[in-house]
Amino acid sequence: MAVRKSTIIVAALVGLAAPVAAQIALPVMRGLPGVGHTVDGALGNARELARATVEQAADHLRLVRLERVDGLLRRNHALIERDADGQPARRGTLLLIDPSPEMLARASALGFITGEPDRLDELDLSVIELTVPRGMDLATAQRLIARSVPGAMVASDALHFQSGGVGATARAQERPSGAGPIAAAVGLIDGAAAQDYAGTRGFAQGAPFPSNHGSAVAGLAVRAGVRNLLVADVYGRDPAGGNALAIVRGMNWLIGRGARVISISLVGPRNPLLERAVAAARNRKVAVVAAVGNDGPAAPPSFPASYPGVIAVTGVDRRNRPLIEAGRADHLDYAAPGADIAAPNAAGEDVSVRGTSYATPLVAARAAAALDRGIGYDQLAPALDVEARPLAKRLPDPRTGRGLLCETCR
Repeated sequence: MAVRKSTIIVAALVGLAAPVAAQIALPVMRGLPGVGHTVDGALGNARELARATVEQAADHLRLVRLERVDGLLRRNHALIERDADGQPARRGTLLLIDPSPEMLARASALGFITGEPDRLDELDLSVIELTVPRGMDLATAQRLIARSVPGAMVASDALHFQSGGVGATARAQERPSGAGPIAAAVGLIDGAAAQDYAGTRGFAQGAPFPSNHGSAVAGLAVRAGVRNLLVADVYGRDPAGGNALAIVRGMNWLIGRGARVISISLVGPRNPLLERAVAAARNRKVAVVAAVGNDGPAAPPSFPASYPGVIAVTGVDRRNRPLIEAGRADHLDYAAPGADIAAPNAAGEDVSVRGTSYATPLVAARAAAALDRGIGYDQLAPALDVEARPLAKRLPDPRTGRGLLCETCR
């Protein structure tokens, strides 16, 4: 019975970590070791059993991620297709970054329809949408541009997914609160929140539209002390929301509104446009904080958390144990509370939340607090390192980074 109980608990925890967007709901885990079987001496000690359970959970999360993407593509075939890397992206659209007139002429000669330039002044970027020739799939078109337009920087409009879930109305969950008001402006890239705070703007069809995920992430930032919160809604009601262009447009707007920290609780594949935007934000001395996601340690490294200079965040539970479903990045900086806490949903009710999504705004709040104290952007990491409480003997720890931030937020 002990084995069955432990594995069912793992399944429940991972199920709660599902993204809130309906098209990517994560099912409860099945087929975990020990479920439906009796315990006997051959199973070994509890430590070996726990390790086997975690390994099985990681493998299952990887498979669920693949199934989730397949389901999304089937349900939204008219709007979404796979790009040259097999990632879900906006159908029939490529993004040409800072193109020359010669590049545009060459793309036009190949049958692509070129849109109007989208000048993102705060990021010093120009993007033109290319409509793929009729009858050509996105992956073929992407390879054609790369092969036939020398020097072109082209990207698919890859989708990014929210990295946390909301549960039932909270009863005994802890409600995070900050140590004091933080004046530095913080921007969120997410769904809209139920409350407008310092300003909200939409970058997707039907946006702004309050979501449970966006409301929870925003509510946690405010409870951690943020008083100047700006929200860029990149989802709205759009099945192809969370795309790279929407995120970059949101970043451009947030920086123009004075955001000094941008919190992104989304994960997706590496994307040249978003990578350029993140680098531009760093050049503007804007800190970008991002979640490592909830697809488990067997999943590919998550982005934007893995871009150079991004503060990558994972989550821990009430006992400061890393979340079993936490994803990974090419680097990991900090952990923060990501479970056993409550946050507001779109209806304004406190609900239990779990996932690396919810650790991210807490770290963003601590980064903003440091900037508020007059610490320069270049000294932000050393300042946060001093504040972080190590959770391992050797740092950086692959599961918790350089330590736990915002522990007092709960």
